[in-house]
Amino acid sequence: MLILSRKENEEILLGNDIKIVVVGINKGVVKLGIEAPKNMMILRSELANVIKDANKEATKLSADVSELSKKLK
Repeated sequence: MLILSRKENEEILLGNDIKIVVVGINKGVVKLGIEAPKNMMILRSELANVIKDANKEATKLSADVSELSKKLK
């Protein structure tokens, strides 16, 4: 992991297409602005984890339905 210190309005560049800007710092909260290609998905990690868990649950339910379908034939 790379750890950088940035002040307000300073930037971090990731490759040629992504720019992260420190927009504000207030009461221990950092606000970041991210400029990236529109086709790039940007998610907060907690939201990505919720999606991952929901996908696992949906896969499990799909397998259960498939087994039930086989039993009913």
